[in-house]
Amino acid sequence: MIALIVIAAILVALAGICLWGAWENTALQLHRITVEDDIPDAFDGFTFAHVSDLHNAAFGEEQSRLVQVLLESKPDAVVVTGDVIDKRRPGIEHALAFFARALQLAPVYYVPGNHEAVSKEYPALKRTLGEMGVCVLDDRAVTLERAGQSVTLAGVNDPLFTRAAPEQNAAIMAQKLNDVLPETRQYTILLSHRPELFDVYRAARVQLTFAGHAHGGQFRFPWGGGVVAPNQGLFPKYTQGLYEEEGGKMVVSRGLGNSSIPIRLNNRPEVVAVTLTRGK
Repeated sequence: MIALIVIAAILVALAGICLWGAWENTALQLHRITVEDDIPDAFDGFTFAHVSDLHNAAFGEEQSRLVQVLLESKPDAVVVTGDVIDKRRPGIEHALAFFARALQLAPVYYVPGNHEAVSKEYPALKRTLGEMGVCVLDDRAVTLERAGQSVTLAGVNDPLFTRAAPEQNAAIMAQKLNDVLPETRQYTILLSHRPELFDVYRAARVQLTFAGHAHGGQFRFPWGGGVVAPNQGLFPKYTQGLYEEEGGKMVVSRGLGNSSIPIRLNNRPEVVAVTLTRGK
């Protein structure tokens, strides 16, 4: 009898863990961050909704639940830092549905990640996004203007587009930034998929970077910190939130979907609302 009770308790506990995991992997969260910096006065209060690593996931019909969270962030612009599609799950419909709905809220700026780099579907995705009105920052920079003042918004595609060895990623990114960033500098914001190259972004004098790729460390300890991330390995340094190091700041999104590891733990999918404030 006691053995049956123990077995039943174990089965109930396992069922509870499975249900919790299933809920947690689709329970979207809005994460608000304030970045204080030496920005132009006109951009004080400007809010970016940061989305990353959709990985061909669906959050409601026509991405309705995801769009609702975007709406709550009240964005002045939506920035998307790669891996909206997934090499293991073909299809671009979920990505297109997200972009179509996001464009109804604010201008949308996008850079491709490593999954786009190896996907045969990326050329069609890029072409369609351009036709829709998404600003694809595929190794280029644009100027954001507000009340007569401006900042630079740049984007670089993933180093994997060059098909080079991983140890060359930092050099590839440094060259990209040298080519993309204007010689005459104003406050510069960068969209890049990879957070592990933060030192390269700071060396290029980028004040604020948006990145993803780490999936929040996939499994997070209750006291904080992720377990594993692509290109960072075990106990990665950059997994979520705001990082400030000498010469620059970086916001890393935990992302939305999953890829090679199909489940998260203590690591809900998120949209990050980043509001700029002028430093004292």
